[in-house]
Amino acid sequence: MILRIIPAIDIIESKCVRLTKGDYSTKKVYNENPLEIAKTFEGHGIQHLHLVDLDGAKSKRIVNHKVLEQIATKTNLKIDFGGGLKSDEDLKIAFESGAGQITGGSIAVKDPKTFKSWIDEYGSKKIILGADCQDHKIAISGWQEDSDLDIFEFIKNYQTKGVEYVICTDISKDGMLEGPSIELYKNILKKNPSIQLIASGGIASMDDLQILKEIGCEGAILGKAIYENRIGLKALSKFLN
Repeated sequence: MILRIIPAIDIIESKCVRLTKGDYSTKKVYNENPLEIAKTFEGHGIQHLHLVDLDGAKSKRIVNHKVLEQIATKTNLKIDFGGGLKSDEDLKIAFESGAGQITGGSIAVKDPKTFKSWIDEYGSKKIILGADCQDHKIAISGWQEDSDLDIFEFIKNYQTKGVEYVICTDISKDGMLEGPSIELYKNILKKNPSIQLIASGGIASMDDLQILKEIGCEGAILGKAIYENRIGLKALSKFLN
């Protein structure tokens, strides 16, 4: 089984940043030119990119679609885009700007009818369910709001509605570089064995990636581990063949 490697670029004010546990006050700018970062990824054989509009997540509408368009037109990366997608118009802008897939989290909680219509219209290959959680409860709005939705039921419910891909971030692990939530992912895959699970949050080493591959994750999103040079882009080549 191949583990798909998906570096992340998080955007605030058109700059590449990282947060810790989703806290906007912990913002650290890594590069003022996200395209430069994207080209570096591509130059090392990376094919996929997770692009997050953090301004959009906070403002509840797409904001940084120009960054998406720039990366999509000047690289061959396959981009999944998320953050602030709340309307049919937002979705249209994202796809027209070059997204290959979009990730919907908050809308899947707050407006399930619209999210389901996206799955029906665009298909399960293009619409990813964002299932970000704290203590097994789904968090929304750029993690600024909690909900009482159980993550396992949330995923199972949407799987019955056609969802195929799920990105799951354990917020308590995000940006901590202390390893991913292996037990959480094992439980998700045990309860939903046919789901294509993409792990996110806490990945800090090549060993973490190997374990995620072994337990059956389809993909892994890497952020701070790359930016803080805990995992070198050259080392990732073993997962890219």
